[in-house]
Amino acid sequence: MLWTVLFTYPLMVGIQLISARIGRVSGRGLASNMRRHYPPWLLYGIVGLLLVANTINIATDISAMGTALKLIIGGRAQLYAVGFGIVSLLLQVFIPYRRYVRILKWLTLALLAYVATAFVIHVPWSEVLARTLAPHLSWKPEYVTTVVAVFGTTISPYLFFWQASEEVEDLRANPQAQPLIKKPDQAKASLGDIRIDTFIGMGFSNLVAFFIILITAVTLNLHGITDIQTSAQAATALRPIAGNFAFLLFGAGIIGTGLLAIPVLAGASAYAMSGAFKWKNSLEYTPLRAKGFYGIIVLSTVIGVSLGFTSINPIKALYWSAVINGVVSVPIMVVMMLMAVRPEIMGRFVLTRRLKVLGWLATLMMALAVGAMFWTMHNK
Repeated sequence: MLWTVLFTYPLMVGIQLISARIGRVSGRGLASNMRRHYPPWLLYGIVGLLLVANTINIATDISAMGTALKLIIGGRAQLYAVGFGIVSLLLQVFIPYRRYVRILKWLTLALLAYVATAFVIHVPWSEVLARTLAPHLSWKPEYVTTVVAVFGTTISPYLFFWQASEEVEDLRANPQAQPLIKKPDQAKASLGDIRIDTFIGMGFSNLVAFFIILITAVTLNLHGITDIQTSAQAATALRPIAGNFAFLLFGAGIIGTGLLAIPVLAGASAYAMSGAFKWKNSLEYTPLRAKGFYGIIVLSTVIGVSLGFTSINPIKALYWSAVINGVVSVPIMVVMMLMAVRPEIMGRFVLTRRLKVLGWLATLMMALAVGAMFWTMHNK
């Protein structure tokens, strides 16, 4: 699966650039633009599927964090999970956007735990290079479905909504900034910053994804451990193979990743719902000023914590939510591509030819992967 990380990078960059461009140029998030220019059934269908996938992701992240902390210090995993949910909620509700974004940026450093793990275990780098550049592809339903899951994790709907909405948040946070459709003279600097930010951010993201796949392959899979039901099982299996330090790094990575992911997932759901129903929405607003927006954040997190007390298998839930993300991303990407070439939304900043090609290529690749998944499932 390492080839997917290289393959998705340019596609990921292209589609995130387009979502950021829509937000920066129009001054509105994706859902707000959909509500103004597309039929309600399409908007509500997309937002509904996004909410389901995001809530499942939140549940599995919270459960994994609680289990990881239990493995490191002992205690009760479910109590830790509740604590992480409460901490995440308090940070989102009571810390203003500009300060909160700085916290999230520092939290991304926790992802380096996965990179560090690779350097405290034995990795056959020559074989890794060979398998990455010349992978053994398969038409087995399990393989193709996993490709869709990986695509759905990297080219993911919640990231489209989050990035467009954060461009709008940045506009609100800066009194001098205006939507480019109103202030085209700001385009050169702001679009240049977006390009640099997206290229580096997506590069960092895919680097971490590469190492997550790699350390799983050379530790668990190489030793015949292929049926992982929980994050605890993964970490426990890693300890005798890779040592205590790798085990601790892995656990820290799970906690840091969860703290980073939960607010983004809940926030993306809140932005989407607020845009769909014309609610006030901003992490700069107080809860009393944006009740619906913060209500969705609270509801998503509470449901996520509650699911951790059920018998739902968190690893399977996370896997299938990634598959759902892959399927849902196709219609969202089509709508985004159509939206980004409409002058009434983008003014003179409609997509360049290069971004059009890259965006439609990403959409086509995702659609082909999803189509192949359904075809192999049908012909199994």
